Amino acid sequence: MKHKDGLDIAALLLLLLVAVAAMVVPVALTQPALLAVPAVLVLIALCVVLYQRRRLRTFLARQLCSTDFENSRIQYSLANLPIPTVLINDGRILWYNQYFRQDVLDDYDAVTRPVDRVLPELDLAVCSRPHGQDLKVGERRFTAYAGSAKGSRGASLVYLINDTLYKETLDEYNESRPACLIIVIDSYDELFDDMKDSEQAKELEAINSLLEEYIGRSTGFLRKVTNSRYIAVVEERDVRWMLAERFDILDKVRALHPGGLTTLSIGVGHGGKTLQECHQMARESIDIALGRGGDQAAVKTVDGFEFYGGISHGVEKRSHVRSRIIANALCDLIKRSDSVIIMGHRMSDLDAVGSAIGVLRICKMCDVPAVIAVNSEATLAGPLLKTFLDAGEGHDFIAPDQTLDVITPNTLLIVVDTYQKRLLESQQIYEKCKRVVVIDHHRMAVGHIDNPTLIYHEPYASSASELVCELLQFMPKENNITPLEAQALLAGIMLDTRSFALHVGVRTFEAAAWLRSRGAQTADTKLLFNTSKEEYEARAHIVEAAYIYKGCAIALSDELEAGMNVVLPMAANDLLTINGVDASFVAVAKNDGVNISARSMGALNVQVILEPLGGGGHLMMAGAQLQNCTLQDAEHRIREQIDLYRAAQKENTAR
Repeated sequence: MKHKDGLDIAALLLLLLVAVAAMVVPVALTQPALLAVPAVLVLIALCVVLYQRRRLRTFLARQLCSTDFENSRIQYSLANLPIPTVLINDGRILWYNQYFRQDVLDDYDAVTRPVDRVLPELDLAVCSRPHGQDLKVGERRFTAYAGSAKGSRGASLVYLINDTLYKETLDEYNESRPACLIIVIDSYDELFDDMKDSEQAKELEAINSLLEEYIGRSTGFLRKVTNSRYIAVVEERDVRWMLAERFDILDKVRALHPGGLTTLSIGVGHGGKTLQECHQMARESIDIALGRGGDQAAVKTVDGFEFYGGISHGVEKRSHVRSRIIANALCDLIKRSDSVIIMGHRMSDLDAVGSAIGVLRICKMCDVPAVIAVNSEATLAGPLLKTFLDAGEGHDFIAPDQTLDVITPNTLLIVVDTYQKRLLESQQIYEKCKRVVVIDHHRMAVGHIDNPTLIYHEPYASSASELVCELLQFMPKENNITPLEAQALLAGIMLDTRSFALHVGVRTFEAAAWLRSRGAQTADTKLLFNTSKEEYEARAHIVEAAYIYKGCAIALSDELEAGMNVVLPMAANDLLTINGVDASFVAVAKNDGVNISARSMGALNVQVILEPLGGGGHLMMAGAQLQNCTLQDAEHRIREQIDLYRAAQKENTAR
């Protein structure tokens, strides 16, 4: 019954309007000239009503909101309250004090006016909370608090605290917080060694000019630390526009050199409590940016990492100095260990097992007992393992859970072909071993192994097997790898390069030539890639069901039979041979989730596409495992990430 009076009035006005219409319509049809005088009178009446409406509101405000009181103690106390106060009922303003009229209304009367016209952002439910609601009226900023008015059913009393100064001071404090950028010219030595001094000076001057102009737009400064490294200190407000522009300095530097050989990597640290903390975050960011292949910006905040760029191929390093240093350091660590456990990633492939076999040979040359922890029931390298079992080398391979009892405080864990903790063959082994060595070629991603004792991470390399080959070349020739071990390493290289078709550098062929000299037979290695008739049919079925979406081939399949996991990457590789396909994504149901295998010819970075789905890899080869997900959901998420990537590509092209 709360709105009964209002409904009665509305019904009465509606009936009156119908009655007037019933009288006017016949007259308008027969003698329209008779309506001229009434129309003029109605127009005059409307003008008078509109004019008197404002005067009426002013009169009501004077009567209701004045400071002359006789019988209202509450109204008297509220009127003298030195903060803006307003009484609201049914969405309309019933009363306010003089401070509300001055600070909020600018001396304009608003009695009976809908409150959403005066304070459009006001939410009484939010105002009723302990922290109130932030409101902005013109240039002034308030915090609004609300409570129920006693004696008034449904009415709310709202108090506004004018804290403009404090909020502007807080905004300025947040906007002026320090942030740190570390900028590195990628592959500086490799790019500039062959240049003349004049050419180097010209190239560096162009880079310096772009960086000075870029940082010059900020409130901070830029300093050159070494020939290839810069540091910049800016404010949080500057990081915001850099993020909004997606660090377009990367595109400008890439455009300096034909083919985009000159690139930058940027590590950003912001949101830390101190400048020192921001600098440490920037160092971690630049490490992961370089680990992902360079030509990108990695931004670290207290919430994690974000990446921008990363569309170019890594530049191959031609110096073997680092390989020799790593080989000596690795041998020293192995010799100071009681035992060594070598482990790859889950669903190990030929590269993971092949590189592990190469590391096992290094341990044997150092005369330290070592084993390879591999799950032979869940692997893509079954033919290779069978070859070693038939050759009487089965004692070198052990199930991961069987190694837990032999781990000592002086056991060394060597992880190959992965840098991600969540992808390890056994989390328990990793957690139990105090010393860890990492040998990997994948681009670094969030969730990598923390603080390894030694790391050999080169994203330019074709495979982990190539990196292990380089280490073996610095070992003594006596008792070096056998032909069977050389064949395993060659298989790993062939897998990740698709038989030397993609992601191949000079060092890749050098490693293959060295393996050939150690007895590896290409024909025998090729046999490791053979599949059964059932696997071939399953692969053909997946390829047949694929469709093309924005230059990407997408194939979906129900769960495969046990032991057919090798079909995924093979089908993904086959889809790349179709004209117009830049990348392929094969999603197969697995238990309550979906496994995704992605491949690319280089036009798309499949690692960047699958990273938001929890996957990883590198530019031309990546994968992901989705838990508690259906095939339809996985398809939707893949297409969504392709849309985002293509949109980013289009935006970069427009620039």
